[in-house]
Amino acid sequence: MSEIQEFKLAVSKKMRYYTMGNFEKADILLIALHGFGQLSKFFIKKFEFLPENYLILAPEGMHRFYLQGNSGRVGASWMTKEARELDIEENTTALQRLLKTIKANKQFSKIILLGFSQGGATAARWYFSDADQFDHLILWASVFPPDLEKPALEINSKNYFVLGNQDEYYSEAQQLSEIASYKEIGFNTIHFEGKHDIQQMILQKIMQLLV
Repeated sequence: MSEIQEFKLAVSKKMRYYTMGNFEKADILLIALHGFGQLSKFFIKKFEFLPENYLILAPEGMHRFYLQGNSGRVGASWMTKEARELDIEENTTALQRLLKTIKANKQFSKIILLGFSQGGATAARWYFSDADQFDHLILWASVFPPDLEKPALEINSKNYFVLGNQDEYYSEAQQLSEIASYKEIGFNTIHFEGKHDIQQMILQKIMQLLV
């Protein structure tokens, strides 16, 4: 039997992204990475309550699929367990290029990176690949990537981990474990009354603390 070999070929691929807000008036950039099975054009609407000095940038994972069967609603993903390292590399490279493109045309007083659920792992990898380009990191209902060495951040750093106490993806024990783990590496933590979703009131509170 012939030997099976794996190869990789570099090809050009486009990342879809959405913005919300007035590019000219905005002085704060909030980059929001969606969770598994979401699309950025819907996810970005969770931030429409923010004032006009915010520009929201919502990139979309480059793997799209039908949420049920082979037709109907479509969602996007940042990666799966298959060829994981390759996806991590491509995600980070594409996101870096996107931010560079945005910053070439506009300077911001603050750049805040938020990752929700699966998007949190992608956000953390991006942030810690070059933390100096961001002012704050918010990881919402997201497990810290196991492939990253946990950093020792300054105590009371303005980085946040947020988790609902009714999150259906975390048992009570897992919630307490994650909160303790994030505290150990210097994140401020918020354990709010709610489920696996971005809650406007909580996000509004964090934004007031950051600016």
